[in-house]
Amino acid sequence: EKDLADALEEGGCDLETVRNIIQGRQLPADLRAKVWKIALNVVGKGDSLASWDGSLDLPEQSIIRKDCQELIDQLSVPEEEKSVLLLDIESVITFYCKSRNVKYSSCLGWIHLLKPLVHLLLPRSDLYNCFYAIMNKFIPRDCFMKGRPFHLFRLLLQYHEPELCSFLDTKKMTPDSYALNWLGSLFSYYCSAEVTQAIWDGYLQQADPFFIYFLMLIILVNAKDVILAQESDKEEMIKFLETSPANLHLEDIEDLFSLAQYYCSKTPVSFRKDNHSLFGSSLLGLKDDDTDLSQALCLAVSVSEILQANQQQGEGVRFFVVDCRPAEQYNAGHLSTAFHLDSDLMLQNPSEFAQSVKSLLEAQKQSIESGSIAGGEHLCFMGSGREEEDMYMNMVLAHFLQKNKEYVSIAKGGFMALQQHLADINVEGPENGYGHWIASTSGSRSSINSSADGDSPNGSSDGKGVKSLVNKMTVALKTKSVNVKEKVISFIENTSTPVDRHVSSSDRVGKPYRGVKPVFSIGDEEEYDTDEIDSSSMSDDDRKEVVNIQTWINKPDVKYNFPCNEVKENGHMFPSHLLVTATHMYCLREIPSRKGLAYIQSRQALNSVVKITSKKKHPELITFKYGNSNTSGIEILAVERYLIPNAGDATKAIKQQIMKVLDALES
Repeated sequence: EKDLADALEEGGCDLETVRNIIQGRQLPADLRAKVWKIALNVVGKGDSLASWDGSLDLPEQSIIRKDCQELIDQLSVPEEEKSVLLLDIESVITFYCKSRNVKYSSCLGWIHLLKPLVHLLLPRSDLYNCFYAIMNKFIPRDCFMKGRPFHLFRLLLQYHEPELCSFLDTKKMTPDSYALNWLGSLFSYYCSAEVTQAIWDGYLQQADPFFIYFLMLIILVNAKDVILAQESDKEEMIKFLETSPANLHLEDIEDLFSLAQYYCSKTPVSFRKDNHSLFGSSLLGLKDDDTDLSQALCLAVSVSEILQANQQQGEGVRFFVVDCRPAEQYNAGHLSTAFHLDSDLMLQNPSEFAQSVKSLLEAQKQSIESGSIAGGEHLCFMGSGREEEDMYMNMVLAHFLQKNKEYVSIAKGGFMALQQHLADINVEGPENGYGHWIASTSGSRSSINSSADGDSPNGSSDGKGVKSLVNKMTVALKTKSVNVKEKVISFIENTSTPVDRHVSSSDRVGKPYRGVKPVFSIGDEEEYDTDEIDSSSMSDDDRKEVVNIQTWINKPDVKYNFPCNEVKENGHMFPSHLLVTATHMYCLREIPSRKGLAYIQSRQALNSVVKITSKKKHPELITFKYGNSNTSGIEILAVERYLIPNAGDATKAIKQQIMKVLDALES
């Protein structure tokens, strides 16, 4: 607090400095006004109302006064200050209406936006500037029933929670029916004053207007189990949803933000980039793009993002591109990392289509496991970009969405947009990394056959090893000759033995190896190896889902359940449950504020356990190390520690299960 107070005293303090000092902690109440003013960029702004004559004579004036009076009555303000405050608030709203030429109505929710600001006891000029800045920067344009912002929210919900989205769709519960006041008042409509302040503290510091979408998403995801189990009528459910932010407590806010941050990191950047006209001053918004979000089948991703996403290392969204054009178009030229799924098959040959979908999911899985540049959890479908031709692709897309597949998107503008983009960034230059993006599959049938066999090294056509496993399969699937088909299918289904891959510089995987048994040692560990990675090993595909503990323990595939504490490196302990299935180990972390519910904290394959150790002094403290072992030794990817009562029984059961998995893999 002292650092923050000093920094604010000195003046000239910017949002970055403030953020670095606060680092997500709660703001001291006495410094909140200063920090919010910095975040809203109104420090040192003049008094906008100075030139105004102060006349309160709008046709809606009586409604404005009534709403302002109601706000004042809710506040604990000394009687003598009430009249001054009432005039301030009424002036702010009236002047805003006059200067922006807007007609006031109570359903706009402005009163609720002013509530947190009034708590700061700002002078009138600051109150107006802060209100104006929030309206301008954080309240989206068209924030009314059937408005664009809500169609966009539905697409985001569908991207992450397709099951929940289709459930609400069938009940005809559109986001504007329950979230109008979430967005219009930035939650202050329902939340208590201190919860609203905590949410705004975080949100204004993020300085990203789109972040509210992820906060809304988490509130919905938290209510998911209740929603899906609801039998009540539509009106009751809408009421339940609409008021759900009111159940937020101060101690939930940190989790709310960290979960929102997590979903945010799993969302394509195009979600923001292509919709930034929703926020900001109206002049920019005039050249609004004409895409009608209410008609969109799913989230659209720009081709530039698709090309960049799989280039980057580390966290972030990675795409598995599915090219849905007819075979002859695909053969003439396609993105070299794309998998081909001929969408015409869906109607012409359903059984072959089903087989292709199976191959696609298998290829996606293998490309992710091998770390290939073509791999990604996010399925992005690419058509030709010509509406009449892409009709079949839309049917394929709908097929995946009906199956509640998460992370489904469409490439904006299709293959035409891709060619245009590559022409724009002038791909011919040898110095940029975008060469060889477009591959074509031509040549005699025999040459295709041999490349499908996996004998011929992917020679010069191999754009920096981009055409990995995926392309190989695609080529093979296209040659309709039966023997190749069988080979490919056996190649796809035979996943229990490691696949010999063509390793390329971009693949970031060790040497290809066969049948190296995971080294699996059970020994004593005197002290921690601090140099090893300690992460909560949150695996990518389990975005922290909230589940019912008892339901999970009772699942037929759960063989063991060990109540325990997860122990973090800093000594923090979290009450958890270790659940063991035939192939995986799950850690469910209890949510203190919600009895009986837990987050899926981690999910690890049993065959990735390379070491289980206990300490002589503390036999209950068990360390699991996960990784992969190959000829050059063991690479540790994650470490988890648990305090398990009767640890001997637990480790014995887990070891036996691991042995079973390894034996199965061997055989």
